[in-house]
Amino acid sequence: MSRKKIVLIILLSLAAIIGVAFFYLKQNVNLAWEESEIDLAKIKLPPGFKISIFAEDVKNARSITRSPNGTIFVGTKGEGNVYALRDEDGDNRAEKKWVIATGLNLPNGVAVKDGDLYVAEYNRILRYDAIEKQLANPPEPVVINDSYPAEKHHGWKFIDFGPDGNLYVPVGAPCNICESEDIFNTITRIHPDGSGLEIVHRGIRNTVGFTWHPVTKELWFTDNGRDWLGNDLPNCELNHAAKDDLHFGYPYCHQGDIADPEFGEKHACNEFTPPALKLGPHVAPLGLIFYTGNQFPENYSNQLLVAEHGSWNRSTPIGYQLSLVNFDGEDKVVGKSAFASGWLEDGDAWGRPVDLEQMPDGSILLSDDFADVIYRIYYEN
Repeated sequence: MSRKKIVLIILLSLAAIIGVAFFYLKQNVNLAWEESEIDLAKIKLPPGFKISIFAEDVKNARSITRSPNGTIFVGTKGEGNVYALRDEDGDNRAEKKWVIATGLNLPNGVAVKDGDLYVAEYNRILRYDAIEKQLANPPEPVVINDSYPAEKHHGWKFIDFGPDGNLYVPVGAPCNICESEDIFNTITRIHPDGSGLEIVHRGIRNTVGFTWHPVTKELWFTDNGRDWLGNDLPNCELNHAAKDDLHFGYPYCHQGDIADPEFGEKHACNEFTPPALKLGPHVAPLGLIFYTGNQFPENYSNQLLVAEHGSWNRSTPIGYQLSLVNFDGEDKVVGKSAFASGWLEDGDAWGRPVDLEQMPDGSILLSDDFADVIYRIYYEN
């Protein structure tokens, strides 16, 4: 064999080794924890509560969900990636990060059932089977449903499994304000295999977060109000669905009592289900959870935490906080207050809360798609 061939074989072998090593590092990253550049002292919390960084450098971290085995899955919107995170030494920080998928179309929503990971693109639902056995080498996804609309305006989706075992999937309005086909402005549900698509609720402009009450098992969800009616109108909404087949007003009525200037003449507001709470104009509420842990003080039990992503088209920005919605009993909302704030400073935002997940120890995780981190909020008396 000539000397040139030997050199060529050596170079090709080195290139292959480097390629394999790069792929492994991309898929299986040990996070080096140095002092964060984020000043957590800026975050204002009630007495006794503290905040830390659970995971950093999670680009565009949006919806999050936790598997029974402790893996945190993270969807994104602009990045097109899906991540998996694990805290394997119990220090409340994720040391390991895997890239489950890249190049997807608005893979905002993630959910886990029976060991499988479900990911929502704007027009289809994917399933990654037995995902936790293959984090370093994820399988090709199974497309369980590709019948959702291809319009990307409000096309990113939050997904979750309800108490009935079905996967709930919203379809946002394909516009700021318009009448549209029946599938739009809805929350739908499908079976875990993707079959049986049905519309559950209508008149919802764009929900990117919902949950079920831990006692009643009834659905609660946020809805982002329409734009360009001014700084202070309309309010974004917290809605309660005590039964199926309700209509929440869009595009005819906003915040339960304001007729749309273009479409409002077609239906009166009293024809629709009003919101349980007006959350504020353009605060962009996204993820929400009922607190069911034992770590927080007792008065937080079964109360609702709502992530407000923050206004983008208001002359004076508002939102950019985690709000606490208080209940009297199981369905009567009695007020709202700021639980965690400080991401908005002098009209400039350095963070934008997105989604929440409760941990087994009673702490909560909060994703931030602007600061590219996931926080941990916990209570120490």
